[in-house]
Amino acid sequence: MPLKNLYIKPRMKNELQQLESSALKALKEVKTLDELKDLEVKFLGRKGELTGILRGLKDLSPAEKPEMGALSNTVKKKLEAAFASKQQKLENDSLEQQLSGQFFDTTIPGKSRPIGHIHPLSQIQEEVERIFSQMGFSIADGPEIESEYYNFEGLNIPADHPARDMQDTFFIEGKDHKDHGRMVLRTHTSPVQVRSMEKYGAPLRLIVPGRVFRNEATDASHDHTFDQVEGILIDENISIAHLKGVMKEFLTRLFGKEVNVRFRPGYFPFVEPGLELDFSCLICEGKGCRVCKKTGWVEFMGSGMIHENVLKAGGVDHKKYQGWAFGFGLTRLVMMRYGIDDIRHLTNGDLRFNHQF
Repeated sequence: MPLKNLYIKPRMKNELQQLESSALKALKEVKTLDELKDLEVKFLGRKGELTGILRGLKDLSPAEKPEMGALSNTVKKKLEAAFASKQQKLENDSLEQQLSGQFFDTTIPGKSRPIGHIHPLSQIQEEVERIFSQMGFSIADGPEIESEYYNFEGLNIPADHPARDMQDTFFIEGKDHKDHGRMVLRTHTSPVQVRSMEKYGAPLRLIVPGRVFRNEATDASHDHTFDQVEGILIDENISIAHLKGVMKEFLTRLFGKEVNVRFRPGYFPFVEPGLELDFSCLICEGKGCRVCKKTGWVEFMGSGMIHENVLKAGGVDHKKYQGWAFGFGLTRLVMMRYGIDDIRHLTNGDLRFNHQF
């Protein structure tokens, strides 16, 4: 080893010790954060004194480098901790000076952040889902862009049915399905009936909440986009009596008071027989008022026993299983629940409306 290399290690060790001592002594004299920053750059910066000393590591022997490297790392960490501690002290002192120089009323309430509101449609949908889940129904979903087959034909709605007319349905141009015809924005949530039967078979018990679309004029009670809830129950020995019991229980839980239901004949191509379901008016308790048009009953939904053609389309043995289906407007239910007189309030994006709920 050359003679001059014998003095590098002791000199470097001495320089590190002096650097540490000088830095700690200088730290005690620092009064401001700016002074602290300048001092840190002087000692620990990229071109600082510690970096200058460490350049001598290359001249050490392989046996000396680990020892001096560990020493320099210890010095660096000690100084970094000292600088951080000094910075914390200066920041606390600065804050204390600011507060001591002015009156601070600790009784003043803090600034409250505005809390968002869940849309009334979402509120009622969650409540509907919760009630039906408690009665053993699953919650299903399906595509909003649907094929003609699932939206119409699989539900026993032939090509010449009025619902297939362009004035009622939004058709998607250039998106025809090779097997299932043209693509449409679904006009009801009923397509999930056939899809669910194909996927899960029978027995089956589920509801399908979701958006639907109709090509119609918009006014206070009609919109091109609204929400529905479809429900089906398929099993052996199922009858209308089960439907009446389920809906009576659902409406009673939803409104928090005893609700009666009744059926009237109605036509829907995917059920046979088809039924309209009404429930007793909650405003007049069945005595007759303007809301129920003096009848004591409020129209609510369409329903009926699932047509055997729909069961066949879903791959269900119609001789072994029976079932019923119902569909009601979730949007209409929300309007009835909260006394909303214009359907457009639900989709116009005005936060003043949403903040009421």
